[in-house]
Amino acid sequence: MKQEILSRIQKKFPLVPKPFAAIADELGISEDEVLEILQAEKKANIIRQTSAIFDTKRLGYKSSLVAFKIPKEKISSAVKIINEHPGVSHNYERNHDFNIWFTMAVAPDSKMGLDKTIEILAKLTEADDYIMLPTLKLFKINVKLNTTGKDEKKEKVKKVVHTDIELTPLHHDIIMRAQYDIDFVSEPFKKIIDELGIDYETFFSVLQELQDAGVMRRFASILNHRKAGFNANAMVVWDVDEANGEAIGEKAATFSAVSHCYLRPKYPNWPYNLFTMVHGKTTEETNGIIEEMAKEIDSRSHMPLYSSREFKKVRIEYFTPAFKEWEEKYNG
Repeated sequence: MKQEILSRIQKKFPLVPKPFAAIADELGISEDEVLEILQAEKKANIIRQTSAIFDTKRLGYKSSLVAFKIPKEKISSAVKIINEHPGVSHNYERNHDFNIWFTMAVAPDSKMGLDKTIEILAKLTEADDYIMLPTLKLFKINVKLNTTGKDEKKEKVKKVVHTDIELTPLHHDIIMRAQYDIDFVSEPFKKIIDELGIDYETFFSVLQELQDAGVMRRFASILNHRKAGFNANAMVVWDVDEANGEAIGEKAATFSAVSHCYLRPKYPNWPYNLFTMVHGKTTEETNGIIEEMAKEIDSRSHMPLYSSREFKKVRIEYFTPAFKEWEEKYNG
């Protein structure tokens, strides 16, 4: 039952006043039982966060995956410097000469911009080299770990068409609150609607609007991969023909074990342009999935980059003064 509940809250969290009662009704158990299980999983750090997941770019932030080449003896100090930036959400050491990999975002009103921010970080960390790998095409971003073991190996990936939206003060107020972790209580959204003086109908209709516009990707729980038993997570990079990149990317995205799938630029010192995050419980399992993918993906070569250390994994806090403060500190 626990695995069914974990599967459910990752895939489609009920956006209703009493979401855990809705899950309980679906599974034929009581709301108290659902809450008890989830509270225990949260305490054990299996559940990392349950909140709205927003699209950084749709909120006006500029972002990129970045890889630094840092001498081993400087990794510790470099990581401290990188992690200090509020736009860094993920930071890992990976098994390559480009050994420090992080995601970076700068705010819509950034005076410095993305390129200069990375330039400054490269100087501060004394990186030997770096590459910026912005998203050219997104095929999939959907972290759903197969906790039940029942998921199919392949899945359909829907093409999402976004509607245009002009964000109002109410949109901003809801984004600022819905980005944070909810409590596992009977009415987890009550605090937000009480703070804003709105009703449930307004709150859920605004979330739906944000989702239709692609500003909110979804509302869901994200599990702590390793705590949930998925200990072998590889960023697999592929050298694919740029002319057929979209068709190849779409095929790669259909694998259920793939949570993220993007096309990124190539460089003379970096020939890989298709990036897929593959999740497995063991290295053997993950390598097996990668082998299956390699049979279907037309690539010149591919390489799995396993993370040896996780330095940071958080959600970016949107519309906070932290971005401006960082720029003032390092740009005078």
